[in-house]
Parts: sequence; structure tokens; C-alpha cells
Amino acid sequence: MDIILKETDTIRPRSQEEKIEDPAALPTVRKLCELLRTEQINYCHWKSNAAIDRSATGENDLDLLVSRQDIQRFTELLYQLGFKEANVLPDEKLPGIRDFYGYDVVTTRLVHVHAHFQLVLGHDFTKNYHLPLENAYLESAVEGDLFRIPAPEYELVIFVIRMILKHSTLDAIIMGHGKLSSSERRELEFLLNPITLEKAHSVLEQDLQFIKQELFDGCVHALKPGCSLWKRIWVGQQLQNILRCCARRSQLEDVLLKLWRRVEYPVLYRLHIRTDKKCMANGGMLIALIGGDGSGKTTAVDNLQQKLSEEFIVKKIHMGKPSWSLATILIRGLIKVGRSLGFYPFVKEGTEPSLDTNSPLFPGYPWLIREVCTARDRYLDYRRARRFASNGGLVICDRFPLSQIKIMDGPQVERVTRDIKPNSFIKMLAAVEHHYYREIMLPDLLIVLRVDPEICVQRKTDEPSDSVHSRSQEIWNINWCGTPAYVIDGSQPKSKVMSDVMNVVWSNL
Repeated sequence: MDIILKETDTIRPRSQEEKIEDPAALPTVRKLCELLRTEQINYCHWKSNAAIDRSATGENDLDLLVSRQDIQRFTELLYQLGFKEANVLPDEKLPGIRDFYGYDVVTTRLVHVHAHFQLVLGHDFTKNYHLPLENAYLESAVEGDLFRIPAPEYELVIFVIRMILKHSTLDAIIMGHGKLSSSERRELEFLLNPITLEKAHSVLEQDLQFIKQELFDGCVHALKPGCSLWKRIWVGQQLQNILRCCARRSQLEDVLLKLWRRVEYPVLYRLHIRTDKKCMANGGMLIALIGGDGSGKTTAVDNLQQKLSEEFIVKKIHMGKPSWSLATILIRGLIKVGRSLGFYPFVKEGTEPSLDTNSPLFPGYPWLIREVCTARDRYLDYRRARRFASNGGLVICDRFPLSQIKIMDGPQVERVTRDIKPNSFIKMLAAVEHHYYREIMLPDLLIVLRVDPEICVQRKTDEPSDSVHSRSQEIWNINWCGTPAYVIDGSQPKSKVMSDVMNVVWSNL
């Protein structure tokens, strides 16, 4: 894709057909730009236009500045295209900035629209300054190959102010943030030329009269290689003094907050207490994928987690193999000791137990107690998952206890004792197990991968074929009509199954 703004170039408006036909752009991005133009939304892609091609392909965020008068129509348009709003952590929330994500079905990429309704600038830790230049900035914009682009002189003015506040203040240098990144240096080279600089002076005179030309030129010089450290610090301090009328908090508060976050953030990230990921604005969701052995369920779960965790807070749990609680560890330890001492035989995992006391497969009460422990652990995992989702996270469950499923993830005590007259202890165990399963409500989204048992047996060669067949047969025989489940044909090619799963999940978020 051609770069829009080159040194002295002006942008020639193109016909409607020319503007949208960019083969490198994602279909979702092209459709978004087409609708923005059709609906005459007053917006522009306000920064990082030196790498506008990366925005078009979804590699970079789409940083769109939108007129306040068009906020409602703009957000309605995003929802129409299937975009979902996401929230950053509360202490990172900035006024006038919102995050939206769309899913491009063709390329399976997430598209991040970083919508700005105000020009909020500054160091990444605080973004302390609001520059009320939105109207003039938008009025300068013209149609580009795909996006509306601001005039280069306006973009240069904003870029220089952003970079000084980000890299040339004393506190930024002390924190080790004093150098421009390679992409920022390229953007400076892209924007900076004599004609654009001369026009930038006119922007200052017209819209930012409190910023003198000499100070702005000093800021430009401070961003170039070779400028002395003290010159950069002096220029940074002068700009902060001038922008006090645009600050969201005092300079002292801003410096202390930046220094605190410089220490706090790395510690919290290392302890996994803090994350850069976002929560869905609509609330979290508990998503369950079920299917027989060999249905591709685990692969689908892993793929879904990988895709969603690129941007969102995601947790994966295996409800078929719940994490052991302390009580389970102690009870299983006692059972193992008793088995080692020969009090009862070892029963291989996955083997159907026998309640005939003369049978070598009779597991005795320890097996029944173990199933109650599993029920409790599933309930505890479910409770943690539900709490996580209620706080905005996305939980992906590999398997899930359902009343229709008897063999894998449901109550076992009553099932295996149905042919005998249970005593009071067995009844008590069955009641406790049922209690835990009754506490587990349906997931917010249930996806079933349905595959012919014969195909599952062919796929799952590392487990006994009888066990694979029986588990898959149970899922295959269930009539899912009338249930909230989304049934997907798991016998399709892997890429199609993954695409179908992601489409279902995204449409329900």
C-alpha cells in the first residue's frame, strides 16, 4: 500500500472506486472505511501515518480521531460491523478514549480500533495533557487511499509535542525513556521537511498561539540525534510549563505518579497481578467446548485461547480434569497408601468399575469417595471460573458437566450403584456428589463438536478404542435440539472447525 503523505505531496481526492480497492487491507478495515465515508463520519487516522499500511492490515491499531458530534453514529456503525467494546484497567482509563475490537473472518485477525474523541497526549504512564485541537485537526483531514488523513503540518505539530512529553522530560530520562524508538525516528523523518515545518509554524500561529515558534523549533531540534542532554531537558521543561493550562493534573502529581508506576508496574506484572489485556465491556463470559475423544475439542480450546488472549484477559480450565483441592490431595494420598498396603485393588483409570465384591474390578468405597472429591473439585473450579467471568474475564472450559452426559463428567456414584441396593453410606456419597453438580449452572456459551465415533477412533489412537468409541457415541447420540448448544461438525477440516468456533464465540461476546 502506498504511503499517503510524502514530504511535499498533496493528496488528490480519488473516486469512490479507487479509495477502497486496496488489496493489502483487511476486508473488515475496508468495509469500515467504506461505511465511514458513506455515512460521512467526521474522522481521521490521526497518528502513525508513516506506517498506515500496517494499520490497514491489522498489524497496528487503528488510531481514529472522531468528532464528538459523530460519536453515537460512529459507535453504532462499529456495532453494525460486529465490533465489541473492551475496557482497560480502571487506573489506565483515559477520558475520551475507547477501545473496540472486530474479527476479520477472512484472515482470522482481530482488528483494534483505538477511538479518540479527544487528543490526550503525554508519557505512556499518565497521558497528562489534553490538547483541544480536535476540530482544527479534523478540518485539515482529506481522503487518502483508505483512511482520512490529517494535513502533515498538523500531524507534525502533534507528533513533536507527543515525543517531547514522552522522551525529553527530566523524569522520562531518569526512568530510561529518553530515546525515540526506531519507528518513532522513522515517523519524524517521514513528517519533517522544510515545507511541512513552515506550515507547522502557521498552525501554531493560528491554533496554538501560546506555543512560540522558537520553542517548537527547539523541540524539533531536541528530537534529532546529537542534541545535548541538558538542551533536551530544558526544552521538555519549557513545553510542560507552557502546557500547564492543558494538564489533567499538576506537574508534581504527574511526576510522582510516573515514578510510582515505573516501580509498581514491573513488580505487578512479574507477580501476574497486573496485565495489559482488556476486559469485554459487555461483561465476561464462561465458554464451554465439549466433544468426545478425538473430536478436536482440545485443539479448538487451545486455538481459541491463543486467539482471544492476544488482546483480552482469558483463562483456560479443564473441567474434565479439575485441579485438586487440598482435601482431595489428602484423601487421594490416604487412598494410595491403602492401595499400596493391599486393602483394595488398583483400578486402572477409565476402566468401568464393578460392584461385585468378588470381582477383581471392585474398587470399594475409596473409588466412590474419589468421585465425590472430583465432583467437589469441579464445583470449585466452576466457582472460580464464574467469579473470573463475572469480573469481565473470558473463561474457556475444556469439557463441562451436563445432565445429558453420563459417562465422562457427571455424577458417578449413583450410576455405578444402580444395580445394587445401596446402603446409607453410599446414599450419602451420592447425595453429596449430586449437591455439587446441582451447583454448577450451564455455561454462558456451549459449543459441541459432534463427530462420528468411527472417525474419533481413527483419530485417537493413543487410547483404547472401546473407551474412545463409547465416549464419542454418547455425544453423537444426544439430541441437542432444544438446548442452548451450538453444534459444529467436528469432522470438517481443522481450519474450518477453528473458524466456525471463533465465529460462534465472537458473535456471542
